[in-house]
Amino acid sequence: MTVPSTPDPTAQWIVVDTDTGLDDAHSLLYLLAQPDVEILGITTIYGNTPVRDAAQNVATVLRIAGREDIPVYLGAAGPIEGEASIADFVHGSDGLGDRFDRAPLRVEEETAVEYLVRVANELPGQVDLHPIGPLTNIARALELDPDLFLKYRSVVIMGGAGPYPAPGGATITDANTANDRIAAERVFGARNNGNVVMVGVNVTAQALLEEDVLGVLYSVGTPWARFAGDVLDAYNDFYQYKWGRRISSAHDGLATAILHRPEIVTGWIDGPVDFTPYGGSLATRVALTHDGLPLVFGTPEGPVTRAITSFDAVEFRRRFVGALATGDRRAPIDTGRIAPTAWPFGRPSGTLA
Repeated sequence: MTVPSTPDPTAQWIVVDTDTGLDDAHSLLYLLAQPDVEILGITTIYGNTPVRDAAQNVATVLRIAGREDIPVYLGAAGPIEGEASIADFVHGSDGLGDRFDRAPLRVEEETAVEYLVRVANELPGQVDLHPIGPLTNIARALELDPDLFLKYRSVVIMGGAGPYPAPGGATITDANTANDRIAAERVFGARNNGNVVMVGVNVTAQALLEEDVLGVLYSVGTPWARFAGDVLDAYNDFYQYKWGRRISSAHDGLATAILHRPEIVTGWIDGPVDFTPYGGSLATRVALTHDGLPLVFGTPEGPVTRAITSFDAVEFRRRFVGALATGDRRAPIDTGRIAPTAWPFGRPSGTLA
């Protein structure tokens, strides 16, 4: 299948690379609800679940949204080196909490890596790439085209952990970069034009969907909202043991909302990325202190990544829960095309005015 010859010129064109687990499903629903977004294709990767289950879960979400026309591409089944680590203890054996009669597997003949390279070259500077799983597909695509990121308009990644923590703060790690350190190093070390954004666990952990959200979703009564509610309920089955409450963090959801509406971002830091093994995982961070100063032991050279450090939680919740609840039947929140025209380009590091 080729890139559509006439995508909607007023829409934001997005390619999503996903290991479709529970929070990934919410991210896809959010994008599918937006009248100003066109998902050109979805590539799949191992991580939350094996790659074939990830692709089948994409098909399940697309069936709920009535968008089976969107092509799905099968990606890597494991990291560049070693064995795949699968988070079935979080997302269930099938990646969607083992709750649904899933849609049949449906993928294109073209591989995920081939598609990622082709769409960037066919529509240079016009497509946003949105990886929300391990970065193996992206690293493999960079092997074929080292200038890949120069051809995407933006690359907004759910992964990493922002800058180094403030004194007294904890070192935090994330699964997406830890699942394939070699891939993460290649991705954050690739040539870019200032368009690579890290939405790390330093901020996504704060994107809380609290107890009342489940009631909101179930009260709507549509298949879309019920599915979103069942996904959240399954995610809460894991997260209740973290905080003692049935609430969860919308890790992928925040990254997706920032991709679509970057005006919810209130702070960031720009710098090169370093990698520190920690507690059996990996701390992938912009190599600066929390307030943007050089590290005393030296900040490495390398391409600049923009790490998000704060966001408007109220506005995120309004947009995200609204999309999960009412789907594509809701009235648009915004008039005209707002996001993103210049961001993440052209503004200095720091906090938005």
